[in-house]
Amino acid sequence: MALALLVFAGPALAVRIDGHLDPGEWRGARHITDFRKVQPLNGDPASLPTEAWVLSTPKGLAIAFRCIQPPGVPRTRQRIRRDEQAQVDRVNLMIDFNGDGRTGYDFTVTLSNDIDDAVITSETTFNTDWDGNWKHAVSEDAQGWSVEMLIPWYIAPMRAADGNARTVRMYLDRVIGSTGERDAWPVASFTRARFVSDFTPVTLPAYNQPLLAVTPYVVGVRDQVHGRSQGKAGADIFWKPNGQTQLTATINPDFGQVESDDLVVNFGAEETFFTDKRPFFTENQGIFDFSLLIDNSQLIYTRRVGGPADDGSGAADVEGALKLNGSVGATQYGVLAAQESGDAGRSFGALRLEHDFGTQALGLLATHVERPFLDRDANVLGIDHRWQPNDKITVTSNVVGSHIDQHGQLVTGMGATSVVEYEMNERWTQQWLAMHFDDRLDINDFGYLPRNSLNYLHWEVQRRYTNLPADSKYASHRWRFRIIGIDDDRGVKLERQLRVIRQSQLRDGGEEDIQLNLNTPAYDDLLTRGHGVLRKPTIHLIDWLRTSPREGDWAWKSEVTASGSDRMGMRRIGYEVLFEPTYFFSDALSVFGGPDYRYQPDWLVWQHDNLIGSFDSHSILLDAGMNWNISGHQELRVKLQALGLDARLRGAYRVTPNARAVRTDDPVNDFSVRNLGFQIRYRYELAPLSDLYVVYARGGYLLDPRYEEAGSQFNRSFDLRDSEQLLVKLSYRFEL
Repeated sequence: MALALLVFAGPALAVRIDGHLDPGEWRGARHITDFRKVQPLNGDPASLPTEAWVLSTPKGLAIAFRCIQPPGVPRTRQRIRRDEQAQVDRVNLMIDFNGDGRTGYDFTVTLSNDIDDAVITSETTFNTDWDGNWKHAVSEDAQGWSVEMLIPWYIAPMRAADGNARTVRMYLDRVIGSTGERDAWPVASFTRARFVSDFTPVTLPAYNQPLLAVTPYVVGVRDQVHGRSQGKAGADIFWKPNGQTQLTATINPDFGQVESDDLVVNFGAEETFFTDKRPFFTENQGIFDFSLLIDNSQLIYTRRVGGPADDGSGAADVEGALKLNGSVGATQYGVLAAQESGDAGRSFGALRLEHDFGTQALGLLATHVERPFLDRDANVLGIDHRWQPNDKITVTSNVVGSHIDQHGQLVTGMGATSVVEYEMNERWTQQWLAMHFDDRLDINDFGYLPRNSLNYLHWEVQRRYTNLPADSKYASHRWRFRIIGIDDDRGVKLERQLRVIRQSQLRDGGEEDIQLNLNTPAYDDLLTRGHGVLRKPTIHLIDWLRTSPREGDWAWKSEVTASGSDRMGMRRIGYEVLFEPTYFFSDALSVFGGPDYRYQPDWLVWQHDNLIGSFDSHSILLDAGMNWNISGHQELRVKLQALGLDARLRGAYRVTPNARAVRTDDPVNDFSVRNLGFQIRYRYELAPLSDLYVVYARGGYLLDPRYEEAGSQFNRSFDLRDSEQLLVKLSYRFEL
C-alpha cells in the first residue's frame, strides 16, 4: 500500500475544536472521501456520504468528520458514559503511531459528543480500561453532523520521527446507529485476523509535545459495618520529556476501585479473571501485552499488585509503582516496578523489549516477583515473534519459561504457542493453533494462566456472507467451523470437539450469535484438584444470543443455552435463560434489569481429596441498574446484582484410579448460596482526567451448608451486609 504524504497547500488557521468545520482551519489537510462498507464487509460504497480531514498541528493530530444524514435517516442521540458500548451514531479514529502493527489507539465520538477510547493489541484486541486526555466536539444540522478531534502528541510514546516527517498507520470509520452499517477508510475489519496491520500508512509533518502532569488525590472512606473512617492521599505523575520517552509513577496510590466487579460464584478449579480500571495500570500498558493465546492469559496480570496479601490479611497496600516506556530506533522498551508495604509485601518488576524488523517483530518480556513471607522468588521469561511474509499470512508464536525458587527448592517449567492465520480471500479464512504448557509452568505470581499441563490443537475455517438479499433481515453472516483436540501433559484426553458458530449482523443494527459444541467422551483432570482423573460423558451444548438496539424507548438482550450435565451427559439436560430489557426515559436516562435463570442437573462439585458431590442446582441472578448522564460532566449510576443458588445432593462419589465415579456413603451436604453487590456512584468531571466521585457500596456473600430454594436465597440476599461503605474521592490533574 502506497504511503500518503500530507502536504500543506498554504498557511492554515489554528484549529479550534468546536465541531464546526471552518475551511480556513482545515486548509492543507488530507481530504478523504472514499468510505466503503466494512460492516457488512463487502467493500461496497457507503450508503451515506462521509468525508474526513487529517491535519498535523503543533498541538496534536487534528481530525474532522462530516457525516451526511438527511432527515429521512433516524439519528441516535442516546447518551453513553465513557467507554460504554451502545449501538449509536458515532465516528472512530484508530491510529498506530509507530506504524508497525503492534499497538493501536481508538478514539470514538458519538453524535451526542460522548466518547470511548481504547488500546488495540494483538491486531484485534480492544482494551477500553485506558482513558486518554484529548479534545472533541460535535455540531449538528438538518443534513448531517460534524465532529472535530484533537489528539495531543503526548497521548502515547512513539518512535523518533524521520527528519521532519512521521509515518503512522490510520483507519477512520463511521457507524450508522439505526442500521449498524460501518463505513471505513481503508477497507479493514477487526473481524479479520489482521486489523491494525491493514491501516493505511500516512506521512505527517512531525511535531514534539512534552508534558509534565501531576494528579494528586484525596479519598475518605466510612466503613458502616465496623463504624470507622479512614483517609488517604497520594499522587500520580506523568512525564513525557519528548516523543520517545514516557514516565508514569504513583506515590501512595489509591488502588481502590470506584468500579464494582461483577458477581461471580466459582466452585471450579480455575481462577476467575477480572479486568483492571486503575489508572496507573491502564496508562500506556499496551507494550506489556504478552498473551499466551488462551482465556485471558497474560504474563502481566495487573490485578496481582495490591491483590490478596500473602499473610491472608486482606488486600495488600501498595507503597508506590513506576513505569517507563520509550523507544530507541526500531526498538521499544518498557520497565515496570511496584512495591507493596509490610512484612508480607511483594516486589514486582518487569522488563519489556520489542524490535520491528519489517515483516517480522521480535519481543522479550521478563518478570520478577519477590514474596518474602512465602520465601518465594518467581522469575518468568517470555519471547514472542510475529511474522507476516505477505498480506495473507500471519504467524504469531511465543515461548515462555518459569523459574520458581521456594524454600530453596527450584522448579522450572516451559510453554509455547503458535497460531497461523491465512486469509485466503475476502470470503475464506483458515487458522491453525498449537499450544503446549508443561505441568510445571507457573506464571501466576505476576501473570494469569487458568491452567498448565495442556496440549491444545485446533483448526478453524471461516466463511463470510456479506451480500445477502435486500429483503433478508440479516445484513451479513460469519460462519466458523473449528475442530479442537486437548490433552494434558500426561496424555489424558481432555476434549475432542467440533464447534460451529454463526455470527450475524441484522439490518436493524442488532446482532445474533448461535454456537453449537459437539463433544466426544473425555476426562476432567482438574475437578479433584490432583486426586484423580474423572471420565466425562458426551456433553453437547447449544447457545443462542440476540441483542436488539434501541427502538423507541426499548432495547433488549436475550440468551438461551442448553447442554448436557456433568455426570449424566445428554441423558439429563441443563439450561440457562437470560432476558435483560432496557427502558429509556430519555436519551440521557435509562434503566435496565432482568433475570438470568439456570438449571444444572447432576452438577459435580469437589468436596475434598477424591470425594465429589452430584447436585441438582437452580440459580437466579438479577442484573439491574440505572444510568443517568445528567450532563456532559455529571453522571449517576446505580448497579445491583443479586444471586440465589440452591444445590440438592443426588449422591456422593469417589473418583477411582480407573477414572470412574463410584457411589459412596461419605457425608456430603446440600448447600445454597446468596450473594449481593450494590453500588450508587456519582461522578463529576472537574476537568479532563480530574473527577469527584461519591460512591456508596454494599455487598455480601453467604455459603449456607443446608438446602434452601434459590428463590428464597435470592430474596434473602438483600439482607447481606458483609461490607457497607461510603467513599468520596477527589483527584485533579495539573498539566505543567
